[in-house]
Amino acid sequence: MLALVRIAVGWIFFFFGQYKIANTKFVHEGFAQSVQSWIAQGQPVHWLLPVLNHYVLMHPQLWARVIAWSEMLIAVSLILGLWVCVVLLGGILFMSTLMLSTWYGAGYPAATWQYIAVHLAQIPLMLLFILFFALRAGETLGLDGFLPSGKK
Repeated sequence: MLALVRIAVGWIFFFFGQYKIANTKFVHEGFAQSVQSWIAQGQPVHWLLPVLNHYVLMHPQLWARVIAWSEMLIAVSLILGLWVCVVLLGGILFMSTLMLSTWYGAGYPAATWQYIAVHLAQIPLMLLFILFFALRAGETLGLDGFLPSGKK
């Protein structure tokens, strides 16, 4: 069951990653518009604003490609079960950054449950990543099971 869930999550990331890679709208306008919208609505946590303004929005096409290819890397890793633990650390960072960029999406001040509700797309994936990492999911019907023990 662990392998099936890992592969299914991989296919979800493959679907979104390939869309962002193949469709130039995400790279050339969609990503920057999303980040600008988050900032305009006051959604990011305050300490992340300088990063978004001075690094991400200064090079939006680069960061859009980083996100698209990161999603594809997560997808391939989960589908094949190869280097899963290493890639999941990046996936956890990715999900955390996305949640922190839209943290106040419910508005401020809002009830605690509303902050959680806004992130219902990211929280389950984050929990699955943590579970896959803890259970070394790549070793269950994955290529990680064939790696020498020193390289797992």
